[in-house]
Amino acid sequence: MCGIAGIVAAEPESFIGPMLATIEHRGRDDEGVWTSQPMDDTGRRVCFGHRRLAIIDTSSAGHQPMLSADGRYVITFNGEIYNYRELREELKSKGHQFRTDTDTEVLLAAFAQWGADCLPHLNGMFAFAVWDNQERTLTLARDHVGIKPLYYAHLPSKNGSRSSFIFASEVKAILATGLIERALDIEGLHQFLTFLWVPDPNTLFRGIKTLPPAHTLTLRDDEIAVNEWWDVSFDEIEAGRGETWWQERVLETLDRVVHMEMVADVPLGSFLSGGIDSSSIVAMMKNHSNGRRIATYTVGIESDDLRYDIIPDDVSWARQVNQPLDTDYHEIMLRPAVAELLPKLVYHMDEPAIDMAIPSYLVSRAARETLTVMLSGMGGDEVFAGYPRQLAMKIAGAFDPVPQLLRRPLMKTLERALPGGLPGKLTGPLRNAKKFARSAALEFEDRYLGYGTYFTDLAKLKIYTDDLRAGTHELDAYAAHRRYFARVQNAAPLNRLLYVDLKTFLPCLNLITTDKTSMAANLEVRVPFLNREMIELAAHMPPGLKLHGFKRKYALKRALEKLLPHDVVWRKKAGFGAPIRSWLRGPLRPLVDDLLSEETVKRRGLFRPSEVRRIVNANLSGREDYNLQVFQLMNLELWQRQFID
Repeated sequence: MCGIAGIVAAEPESFIGPMLATIEHRGRDDEGVWTSQPMDDTGRRVCFGHRRLAIIDTSSAGHQPMLSADGRYVITFNGEIYNYRELREELKSKGHQFRTDTDTEVLLAAFAQWGADCLPHLNGMFAFAVWDNQERTLTLARDHVGIKPLYYAHLPSKNGSRSSFIFASEVKAILATGLIERALDIEGLHQFLTFLWVPDPNTLFRGIKTLPPAHTLTLRDDEIAVNEWWDVSFDEIEAGRGETWWQERVLETLDRVVHMEMVADVPLGSFLSGGIDSSSIVAMMKNHSNGRRIATYTVGIESDDLRYDIIPDDVSWARQVNQPLDTDYHEIMLRPAVAELLPKLVYHMDEPAIDMAIPSYLVSRAARETLTVMLSGMGGDEVFAGYPRQLAMKIAGAFDPVPQLLRRPLMKTLERALPGGLPGKLTGPLRNAKKFARSAALEFEDRYLGYGTYFTDLAKLKIYTDDLRAGTHELDAYAAHRRYFARVQNAAPLNRLLYVDLKTFLPCLNLITTDKTSMAANLEVRVPFLNREMIELAAHMPPGLKLHGFKRKYALKRALEKLLPHDVVWRKKAGFGAPIRSWLRGPLRPLVDDLLSEETVKRRGLFRPSEVRRIVNANLSGREDYNLQVFQLMNLELWQRQFID
C-alpha cells in the first residue's frame, strides 16, 4: 500500500514535491518521481509521484513510478494484486518477460496486454494511474468497492493556457499544488449533514471529486471520460441450493480469499473485536500460518465511558475467541487525549472525523509497532446483511398494510414520547426505538434513507442561514441513493438495500475511514469479506439465507458454528466506534463550547447560532440523542479551520 500523486501541467515537477510531502505517511520506504517529455505545443508534461510502503518484493526492484520494458507505459500504483502470480504466468504465456517479483510489474504488463480491460482479471484492492506515451492518454482506475481512495481535479483552461489535471490518494496532496482554491462545496455540505459523509463523486471541497469505485477515468486531448468497469448483479439467485450447500460454499470461499490476501513479504496480523467477522478471519488465518501464532489487536473501552453508549466492550469477547485460536494477543484500552487527537484525525481524513476514526487510528498505530499488514473483518455486514437497519426494514414492512392515515400519526406519537439520550441500561433500546419510529411509516426507499439520516431536510432548513437555504433549495441529498435504488428496482427488497449500501455507505464512510486512519499510522489493512469472489458468491445467495426471520447474517453464522464458540457466533452485534456520548459530556465539553459558540457559528455564516445551541442543549439534557450531530458540527468546524481558512 502506498500513496500516489500526479499532475498534467506546465512545469509539473515544481508541484510534485509538495504533493508527495503531504502523503509521506502513506509510504516511508521509498519515494519516486517520473516526468514525461512535453505532450503538446504548450509544453505541458505529465508527472507521476509515488510514496512506497513495501509489502511484496521489498527490494528496490519495486521502485515506482515503473516503466514498461518498451517505455510506452508508466504506472504509479497503490494497493495489492492478490492473484498477481497467476496473472504473471498467464502473461508469460503471451510473451511478456518480467524483471521483478512485484505485483506492480504484473499490473503494468496486464495493462499493456489488455488496456483497461485488464481490470476484470485483477483480484485485489487498488488505485492506479497509467500514462500511455504513444496514445498520449492518462488512465485512472479504482478497485471494485473503493478500498483504495483516489481524488482528482480538472482545472479548465484560462487566459489562453491549456487545462491542468491533478490526482492523488488524498485531497491534501491536490491542495498542496496551490492550483485549486480552498473552498467549501455547498452540495457536499448538504449531503454531509444528511449522512455524516459525502456520496461519491462529491467531496466537501469545491472542484475536487472522487473517482467512484469500479470506475476508470481517461484523459485525452483535455477531454475526460468516466466509465464503470464492474458491478454486482443479483439477477442469478441460486434458489435451488440447500442451506448446507451454502454454508460449505461460504466457508470454502472465506478460507480461499483469506489465504489469498495473506500474500506479503512483511509481518502480518489481524484486528480482533470478538465479533464473528474478525474472529472468522483470524480462524482462517490460523489454517494458513504454518504454525505461527497470528498477532491480533483489540480495542477496549473504559466502563465509565459506556454510561451513555450502546457500544459493548469487545475485550471480554476477544479474550474468549483468543483462547481456542491461541493468538499473539494485544489489548489497547481507549484512553486518548481526544481533544488533542481530533484535529490530527481531521487532517489525515481530509474531512470531518467520525467516531470510528478514533479507535481505528489508535489500534492501527499500536499494531504498526510490530506489523506492516493487518486483515480486518470489515464488509461482512454489507455482504451478508448484518446491520440492524436491515432488520428494521423487515419489521417496519409488517406495518405496511396499516393505512397511512393511521400509521403516520401512530409512529409520530411514539417518536415524540420516547426519550433520546438518557443514561442507563435502556439507553440503546430507547434510542433505536425512537429512530425506528421516525421512519417506519415512510415508503420503502424513504424509510431506508431515513434510518441513515442525521439532519433531515426539515432539520437542515431550521439550522441553515437564509443564504445557505437559498443555495441548497434545489439540491436533493438523496439523489445518488435514488439512482442506485433504480438500478436494482427488480431485485429482492433486501438485495436492494445491500446494493445501495455497497455503493454509498461502504466506500464513502467505512472504507475511506479505514484507509485514512490506518495509513496515518503507515499500516496496510486488507478486507477479505470484500474480495470480489465473496461479494459475488453472496449476490447469488437467496435473501432468506442472509436475513432469516429475525436472524441477521444467518448463513454466515451457521457456517461459522463449525469454527467459533456458539456464544461468539450468536452474540449481539456491536458497532465499531468511540464513546462520544460520554466524551461530549466530559473531555470534549470545552471543545464543543469553543467550536460551536455563538460567536464562532455566526462568524462562519453557515448555520443559525440559536439552532446550534438548541441542538447542543437538547443533547446535554437527554431529551434528544443529538450526539452524532453535535460531534459532526464540531468536526466540521475543525475541518474548516484546517483546510479552508
